[in-house]
Parts: sequence; C-alpha cells; structure tokens
Amino acid sequence: MHVVIMGCGRVGATLAHGLEARGHSVAVVDQNSDAFRRLGPDFAGITVTGAGFDGEVLRQAGIQRADAFAAVSSGDNSNIISARLARETFGVTHVAARIYDPRRAQVYERLGIPTVATVRWTADRMLRHLVPEGNEALFRDPTSTVSIVEVPVHKDWVGRSVLALEKTTGARVAYLTRFGIGTLPTPSTVVQEGDQIFMLVTDDIVNAVTSAAAQPLEGGQ
Repeated sequence: MHVVIMGCGRVGATLAHGLEARGHSVAVVDQNSDAFRRLGPDFAGITVTGAGFDGEVLRQAGIQRADAFAAVSSGDNSNIISARLARETFGVTHVAARIYDPRRAQVYERLGIPTVATVRWTADRMLRHLVPEGNEALFRDPTSTVSIVEVPVHKDWVGRSVLALEKTTGARVAYLTRFGIGTLPTPSTVVQEGDQIFMLVTDDIVNAVTSAAAQPLEGGQ
C-alpha cells in the first residue's frame, strides 16, 4: 500500500514508522519542514512541505496512487478538508481524520469519514481506568448499531471457556486483555483471573449481557 499522512507531529511520525515497518510506502505532508526531523534519518518515504488540503501538494505526495490517507495535523478544519479532498476528489478508499472536538467528530462520521476524536477518546479511556463500573462503549460503529463494551464477569467464570460465556450471555467476545496485552480468544480459550473481557453488543442487549456475565454460575465452580 501507499499511504499519505498529513501532519508530522508525534502521531504522524509514529504512524509513518509503523506503516514502514509493515512494508508500506509512506509520504508525509506538513507545512513546517522542521517537523520532518521527527521521522529521523532511517525514514525512507517521501516528505512534502505544504498544506495537506492543497491538491498539488497531495499530488507530489502520490495521492493519485494512494490506498489510504490519514489527516493527523493539529487543526480540525485542515484535517477534515484534506480528508474530504482525498476521498471525494482523488478517490482514496481508506481515509481517516483526527478531530479534537468530539461534536465535530459526530458530524463528520455522518459524512462517512472515520474520525478519531482525540480528547474524547483519551478522556473515556482515563475514565474507564479510574471508574471501571458501567458499560460505556469503547468502540461504536459509524451506524451506531454495534459497540464493544468491557463486561465484568463473576469469579465463577474463571476456569470456564469463552464459548460457554458466549452461550450464556448471547454475545460474542471480541477480545480480552490478559496481563495488559490484548488477545483474540478462540472458543476453547479459558477465562483466567484478572482477564478483562470485551464483548460485541447492540444497545438492546447490552444490559442483559452484562447482567448475565456478572451472575454467579449455578452450582458455583
């Protein structure tokens, strides 16, 4: 894949290196040429100085052959304008924009542009670490139909299979975190003490799912 990134701050530079490490070609655009220092001497991609919402600048970055475009500058307006330009003018298939204002993010999601609302995401993650109760969604799809929530499970589930948990709750386990590392479980995966379980749910079943997981099993262990 060829990926164009607008913005060479910490996020843009980290993203560029991550993509290169996966074997993709990368072009980074930034209005400040000094920002490219963050890429370091080992960066093998293209750097283009200019505005990411300038069509000619994007062409220099290879937007016409790009498979993906990421707008991660520090300006919401610049990010969304460049993201729409990449998608609507150049026909880039995979486009995403970082947005600081969560209210704007909701609007842009309705336009079909995936966004990462930085402040809201960070605040939500901090809240979940500080006050882990409840079932606020970690992820919600653009149609607001399917979400991923952390589901606290009763201690009786330790030693039981993920498949049994899914059958009891009527929901699928998306992933679990064990010793701080995300893991994709198989039906035979056994729940261990300290596991954080994240399940795919819809709004109409989320309360029933969390309630079922929190109940002791009949007969205990």
